[in-house]
Amino acid sequence: MKDISKSVEKIDAKEKISGRMKYVSDYKMDDMLYAKTVRSTQCHAKIKAIHLPELPKGYYTVDYRDIPGENFVKMIFEDWPVFAEETVNYIGEPILLVVGKDKAVIQSIIRDITIDYEPLKPTFEYTKSEVHYHYTKGNPKPIFDKHNQHIEYTYKTGYQEQAYIEPQGFIAYLEGERIVLEGSIQAPYYVKNAVVNTMACEADAIRVIQTTVGGAFGGKEEFPSVMGCQLAVAVHKIKQPIKLIYEREEDMEVTTKRHPSKIVMTAAIDSNQKIAGLHARVALDGGAYVGLSSVVLSRAMIAATNAYTIDHLDIEGDVYRTHTVPNGAFRGFGAPQMIFAIEMFMHHIAHTLKIDPFAFRMNHLAKQGDLTSTSGTFRDPILMPEMIKKACDISNYHEKVKTYSDPKVRKGIGMSWFFHGCGFTGSGEAKHINAKVKLKKDDQDVVHLLIAAVDMGQGAKTTLMKVASHVLEIPLSQIRYANPDTDEVPDSGPTVASRTAMIVGGLVARASKQLKAKWAKGKEVVVYEQYQQPDYVKWDEETFTGDAYPAYSWGVNIVEVEVDKATYEVDVKKCWSVYDIGKSLDDLVVLGQADGGAAQGIAYGYLEVMNHKDGKIQQKNMTDYIIPTAVDMAQTETHFIENPFALGPYGAKGAGELTLVGGAPAVALAIEMAINKHITKIPVTPEFIMELMQNDDR
Repeated sequence: MKDISKSVEKIDAKEKISGRMKYVSDYKMDDMLYAKTVRSTQCHAKIKAIHLPELPKGYYTVDYRDIPGENFVKMIFEDWPVFAEETVNYIGEPILLVVGKDKAVIQSIIRDITIDYEPLKPTFEYTKSEVHYHYTKGNPKPIFDKHNQHIEYTYKTGYQEQAYIEPQGFIAYLEGERIVLEGSIQAPYYVKNAVVNTMACEADAIRVIQTTVGGAFGGKEEFPSVMGCQLAVAVHKIKQPIKLIYEREEDMEVTTKRHPSKIVMTAAIDSNQKIAGLHARVALDGGAYVGLSSVVLSRAMIAATNAYTIDHLDIEGDVYRTHTVPNGAFRGFGAPQMIFAIEMFMHHIAHTLKIDPFAFRMNHLAKQGDLTSTSGTFRDPILMPEMIKKACDISNYHEKVKTYSDPKVRKGIGMSWFFHGCGFTGSGEAKHINAKVKLKKDDQDVVHLLIAAVDMGQGAKTTLMKVASHVLEIPLSQIRYANPDTDEVPDSGPTVASRTAMIVGGLVARASKQLKAKWAKGKEVVVYEQYQQPDYVKWDEETFTGDAYPAYSWGVNIVEVEVDKATYEVDVKKCWSVYDIGKSLDDLVVLGQADGGAAQGIAYGYLEVMNHKDGKIQQKNMTDYIIPTAVDMAQTETHFIENPFALGPYGAKGAGELTLVGGAPAVALAIEMAINKHITKIPVTPEFIMELMQNDDR
């Protein structure tokens, strides 16, 4: 079979490449108005009265009273209002829109709006659980009763901001009686379904078009549905095109973040110094509304044993409501929090037992045929021993561990092992998404990929076009892949969960095979393909039992650091990575995903600080919130081990999320070695290191 990953095709000399794309903020329309959001200044309060100034002609306000349908944003958990009614639950909650022609006039109107509040007592602690899950594997209670050596640690993680280049934005307008929304989004049908519910209309009354997306990382999965519903209500009322674009500070203050977490891990140790049983208690800060947090929680809980096999488990978790900005989707989707906790825990158990952490971890490494955390089966080969050896060899890991064990050196090297389930958790793909793709060959023999998968900078268009090109044996220049438009494309699901290459790409490959068989030169041919769950995948949503994912990708990160003896600043020297993503469909695209993911994961572990004070986000611009620049990011050396997945296109599995989830524990373990102190929370900032160094306990 021809190697798809190495395919290069020259662009026709007649085609011009400008390097320019049209983003939603670039769109202009006749009679276009602008919208700005009036937001709560209270984290928890009753709205007693809203005092509006006299509005100039052509200026409007839009609030919950203008909603024709239901005042909630249709998501998995339907508790998030389109506009606040009687109560506000976080600073920045939308109360109304001000709409008009001139942005300066809009700002003047907003300054003149006063809102009377009756403050209510806010909650910032993990006290009010909105979602609770629990599952077991094996028979954990008697195991804990039998083995009286129990080791327990608590791990904490903070917010992480997606920091996409392009802030959230939409333009909405009428097309006859229909409402059209064009925006920077990851999930066109999420927006469409939410707007249909809010507008109480038929599905064909709403059209959603994806504009070019300047990055997302999960931050444009559910949040655009909030904006889309608000703008649809405004356009329905005012009957003119309206644009709503967030400024950077507004975006950072009010959009979803990675969930802060508190994870308590307890292990029962047997006489052979192995983990006989594990209890994990996962607490996620959902913010004011649950939204997608229940799914984030389930993935975090399923990752409780990470790349290890432990026979007896008791895993429980909660999403807690707090009066802070709602948290939601972010690359990794709960796994980064849990994998940080379990990787640190494995080392801390080994230190407590006074045995070598590497040998201890190898003794628990999952193997093909083992049961997963949810009593499913690892059916495919697991190449982690080879991957670990490769990573150790290229980094000289074992020699550096010996050298850096001297605390005077102030250098450290940390290694994380991890996996990531590909696709939606459990029955998500088969029961809730039922992804469908459409391929159309027109009478000019040009093939159009009609799918809802979004290219948000990760290279989906390149990758999926190459899949079709290879199956059909036609050049890339004969294939078109326009930005998704719900009038044209079927619902192939959101662009999330590392599902684009494996799930959607697999559908494209099978549809292309169909199209090839029906090919008729000069005639239009249309084919569809719908996802079918493999027969062997069985999942019980109530008990968290069975195969949570049809396949897993695997990875190893090694990070080397030096900690300044005077300032405690961390200098990341180099990152080595080895991944099993099945088969690379495009080497450059995958390498970009890998090194970008590593940068994001490592920064989550030591650099990116975000917190709130009495519910108000403190880091609200890119000066206050520090992400790694090219200067901060160390040199990377990245390798891929081929391990094709039979049901993926050309053997491909997921790559995008996998490459982030191991960065935080790798850098935290490296810092732990450099300072000879146990680390139990991230980010590991210089201030936190100073606190640790002043503490006599390890």
